[in-house]
Amino acid sequence: MAQPFVLPDFYMPYPARLSPHVDTARTHTREWARGMGMLEGSGVWEESDLEAHDYALLCGYTHPDCDADALSLVTDWYVWVFFFDDHFLEIFKRTLDRKGGKAYLDRLPAFMPLDPESHVPEPTNPVEAGLADLWRRTVPSMSPAWRARFSESTRNLLNESLWELSNINEGRISNPVEYIEMRRKVGGAPWSAGLVEYAAGAEIPDSVAASRPLRVLTDAFADAVHLRNDLFSYQREVEDEGELSNGVLVLEHFLGCTTQEAAESVNDLLTSRLHQFENTALTEVPGLCVEKGLTPDECAAIALYVKGLQDWQSGGHEWHLRSSRYMNEGLAAREALPGGVLGTSALDIRTLFGRSATARLRTLTHVPHQRVGPSLLPEFDLPFPLTLSPHHRDAREKSIAWADRMGLLGDIWDGPMLRGFDLALCSAGLDPDATPEELELSAEWLTWGTYADDYYPVVFGRPRNLLGAKLCNDRLRECMPVEDPALAAAAAVSPLERALADLWTRTTGPMEQGARRELRSSIEVMIESWLWELHNQAQHRVPDPVDYLEMRRTTFGSELTMLLSKLRHAGRIPRELLLHGTVRGLELAAQDYAVLLNDLFSYQKEIEGEGEVHNAVLVVQTFFGCDYPAGVRIVDDLMRERLKQFLHVKEHELPVLYEDFGLNEDRRAALDSYIREIEDWLAGILNWHRGVRRYRPEDVRTGAGTARLGQPSGLGTAAVRVATMLAR
Repeated sequence: MAQPFVLPDFYMPYPARLSPHVDTARTHTREWARGMGMLEGSGVWEESDLEAHDYALLCGYTHPDCDADALSLVTDWYVWVFFFDDHFLEIFKRTLDRKGGKAYLDRLPAFMPLDPESHVPEPTNPVEAGLADLWRRTVPSMSPAWRARFSESTRNLLNESLWELSNINEGRISNPVEYIEMRRKVGGAPWSAGLVEYAAGAEIPDSVAASRPLRVLTDAFADAVHLRNDLFSYQREVEDEGELSNGVLVLEHFLGCTTQEAAESVNDLLTSRLHQFENTALTEVPGLCVEKGLTPDECAAIALYVKGLQDWQSGGHEWHLRSSRYMNEGLAAREALPGGVLGTSALDIRTLFGRSATARLRTLTHVPHQRVGPSLLPEFDLPFPLTLSPHHRDAREKSIAWADRMGLLGDIWDGPMLRGFDLALCSAGLDPDATPEELELSAEWLTWGTYADDYYPVVFGRPRNLLGAKLCNDRLRECMPVEDPALAAAAAVSPLERALADLWTRTTGPMEQGARRELRSSIEVMIESWLWELHNQAQHRVPDPVDYLEMRRTTFGSELTMLLSKLRHAGRIPRELLLHGTVRGLELAAQDYAVLLNDLFSYQKEIEGEGEVHNAVLVVQTFFGCDYPAGVRIVDDLMRERLKQFLHVKEHELPVLYEDFGLNEDRRAALDSYIREIEDWLAGILNWHRGVRRYRPEDVRTGAGTARLGQPSGLGTAAVRVATMLAR
């Protein structure tokens, strides 16, 4: 059968190496698979299938330095996960049996108890038998924290198979953002990263496992692994199995392009994710180790983990060239360096130049303050009606007076500027049913967040004062005491701190401590995301598309404003339901629509007026090498796809979720109310952007849309005066 496209040239800067224990692992895993019932009589594999796939070779390439016993165990894990994939395909995907698939998946977590001494059920099929055996052999040498993380990634890998099955049932191709996020779970690379910790003897310190640098390393690794696999497996998955979860197919559908063009774009995204991996490892991880005061052994473990992920990238590529499972005709010979040295196909110096080098160069050579003209705005076909609070004007006047009392006017903002921003109008649309007091508080939260978002780039970004920004964040944390909110004001000195302390005291006073912690964590994540923007600004680096969108939700404050809404429903909606992937998918789709909308409106302000690199249109222009109008069209298409996903989840996936959770009428009504609040949130944001004096051409020219620098005096204003001199 002819290949549907020519495989592109892959960027791979790491050499592939092969373990000397491959034959031992082959022999061991063949007998293990037979003992678990995965071969003859399984209806899925024969021994010839296992030999042809050669998972021992995969693990020998991806874990070249572990000993023979560890390699055999890791190989068994991969045999199990690939068998599960094929087993689920044959029994449930081909028959479109969602109910049976759910019952099958619901049993599997019982075979992964966090306490190794706990009882497990009697296995009823090879997947259950394999999982029980592997868990028993693996967890004794790993910490409880690792067990919890690995168990979660295994459950994600298993459970998101239902998402794939639902899409097949509906004939639905996901949008690119949804696909990347879901592929991380169902594709299993985060699960593979957990096995890297085991095989390399490099368990990540629990104190930093959830930090941005470690999370981005794992996510970038996962995305690159999955996108590479999509390129090699397109023919088998799409043409043979009727699979819809393939990145090439997703981009082919989204961009309306040929299969070959989609394959090249997938490879470009793969390259971008590897560039992100390298940037994070070199510029963020060392600072994290210092900031958290990690011991030398902990720093060494992280270094070994990074190296293990690199080995997996190059080794996985080498295996894809050789496995009969994939489309790879002639590629091994094409990539081999002269002399045919083993493993050098993953370190071809030719792939370090050309298309990948041009893409990297574009991210570092954007010319700031280009004249771009008025922001190009598409039609926003948002189907949700706008309802405005009748208390809008009162909230506007009170929030402006509050900003003046807190000292937020006079340095980067003044009174007329804030009145033109009319942040109370946004609150009036976000929460049309709010009381006068609730609406005033909402408007003041938006005022503080918008002021801080303008403040950081001017005061810390222009002088490249990242240390000053980190110290500012530390001060802001002190203004959010969880035990006694009334103590917040005692820690506040600057206007930014005083405003946050005031909001914290008034907002969290009636809350339980658990809600306070959740709110504080959300604010901490937001202020940390502002440091990420400064980090890119200091490098003059246009972000990677995936990293940008995932961080933009936080820099925009989406998570914070949605959390304030969710906290009102505490007790009526089960927490596990709010954390469910279906509800999170709906929330993220709405957040992306909002942040992309903001980027369209603010393009002239940010690109021409501020010299900003954090704008989705610019990110798209840089990634695709296209012009401004083409970038707008792609962003608009992505917004429409995210809106379609929101509506799809609401209409098709939520009813299934209600049934799965057995929700009563009261809880269904509470969740429905929360969904309507998200729709109000979207309608209010669009209405505010259309009416605000912040993004219009005349605002950009007069400075109403761009933070200004006056000559403030007093404690903490030296950085502003330095920024003024730099600006001049």
